[in-house]
Amino acid sequence: MAVTSTFTTGAARIGEVSGVRVRDIDTDNWIWTVRRQTTPAQGGLVDKATKGKRVRKVPLIGEVRPMVAQRLLAVGNDPDARIFFGPRGGRISTAVLRDATHWDAVVTELGFEHLRRHDLRHTGLTWFADAGVPLHVLRKIAGHGSLTTTQRYLTSTPARSPALTALVPKNDQGAVLDCSKTAPDPRLSRVGTTGFEPATP
Repeated sequence: MAVTSTFTTGAARIGEVSGVRVRDIDTDNWIWTVRRQTTPAQGGLVDKATKGKRVRKVPLIGEVRPMVAQRLLAVGNDPDARIFFGPRGGRISTAVLRDATHWDAVVTELGFEHLRRHDLRHTGLTWFADAGVPLHVLRKIAGHGSLTTTQRYLTSTPARSPALTALVPKNDQGAVLDCSKTAPDPRLSRVGTTGFEPATP
């Protein structure tokens, strides 16, 4: 549950959640510095730099903080301790998450057979957008190289409101997403732009 919630609300990749260490979580400001990801390699799973080799900062919303705090307490004070791991203590892979959460059975029972685990990353970005987080900040949170990629994540989400989809800017010059026509989500009210680079003119 904690793993799924973290990569959804943080709009992160599963491998990035697997790679998070104690020192990556700033509990004063509840910011996660994403530095690495777990990925398949010869001989098994290894940790390496994130996709695009970009270190980025992701705000952790209120609902996920107690779960992350519980994991931090469980693993102790070692700054290099892994916060999340598989049932046998190893790194988490997509397959491990699928089996541990009974993913296939759950999504089938809910009628979402085609839902992929990566789709939850789209969901997380959409929640941030619906809360009024600017598009150029969403790009930083997601670790995308361009705003065009971030726009695809937002507009390809079936559940997003037509009004919000129509407001997604058509350029790649750092324009922000105007969410004035949608009510801000109070759960994300503390998510701001602190720690993120401003849009380039």
